[in-house]
Amino acid sequence: MGSLESPRTAHGWAAHDGSGILSPYEFPLREVDPDSVEIKVLYCGICHTDLHQLKNDYGMSRYPMVAGHEVVGTVTKVGAGVERFKVGDCVGVGCIVGSCQDCNACTGDMEQYCSKKRWTYNDVFPDGEPTQGGFADLMVVDQRFVVTIPEGLSLDAAAPLLCAGITVYSPMKHFGMTEPGKKCGILGLGGVGHMGVKFAKAFGLHVTVISTSRSKEKEAREVLGADDFLVSTDPEQMAAAAQSLDYILDTIPAPHPLDMYLPLLGMNGKFILLGVVPAPLQFVAPNILLGRRMIAGSFVGSMKETQEMLEFSAEKKIECMIETVTFDYINEAMKRLEKNDVRYRFVIDVEKSNKSA
Repeated sequence: MGSLESPRTAHGWAAHDGSGILSPYEFPLREVDPDSVEIKVLYCGICHTDLHQLKNDYGMSRYPMVAGHEVVGTVTKVGAGVERFKVGDCVGVGCIVGSCQDCNACTGDMEQYCSKKRWTYNDVFPDGEPTQGGFADLMVVDQRFVVTIPEGLSLDAAAPLLCAGITVYSPMKHFGMTEPGKKCGILGLGGVGHMGVKFAKAFGLHVTVISTSRSKEKEAREVLGADDFLVSTDPEQMAAAAQSLDYILDTIPAPHPLDMYLPLLGMNGKFILLGVVPAPLQFVAPNILLGRRMIAGSFVGSMKETQEMLEFSAEKKIECMIETVTFDYINEAMKRLEKNDVRYRFVIDVEKSNKSA
């Protein structure tokens, strides 16, 4: 009789309760079915949403949880029906790893808005097994939710493009924020915000960074290329900037008032929410009505948009500013992320972590 192949395991770091503290964790690796690929994880970014999920801030966390949805790696195995990828390809995985494929969102290449989308982690597959993310050495993912990392992008700095990058790219394309000379405000200069500055400049927009203090002004102007810097706690500056912007991308992932920012928009201005805020946001109606302004939201991007964004990034030399860490530093990185003490994204060097383990 032929021998049976032993079940394979993945090795990662997981949280086991709402403390969010991560520790080494071994779990069964899914089998590679005809439509999936196995990926050796090289790098994985740490998103602010990871922090919320690990600490159960949304009240729906499943444990043990292996977080991570900004994944770059190489294909190590392909299913029999996979034609888009081959062993050795450099690929990426973002926020979702499944959807229904039948609804209007899916058939319209907007699967991120599918009501049955499957999150990269903190979710379950149809067979009831939990999804686990990129804080691990291996993943098995449906080929439809895998993208190619173009040549010319640094693999570690490309990882956050799978969330932070596409989060700003998708609304810029959808809301017409690609017309050179238009004026765009970036509210919050963190992982998503600094990518907003980079993409807005690449599209030829006039960019104003809006922050609560001047501490980031030099970097915003001299490193990221912002045209202006606005201190939101300075009433005179804010009054002088009234009705000066065509768009505002709000990247802040924490509760904050909208009324102090809405008057910055001119007539028909668009205020686009990107941060996942775990509390209601408030504003007074006149700040919308008297300028025919719009408050809208946008969530990451489709697989088609993500691939397009990566190609655009390679062409324009757009990469995330990162600090690379290994798993033995991950809990400290989470503490620093909670204090916004990172410029501008932590990225786990998974391969180096495993070699030194």
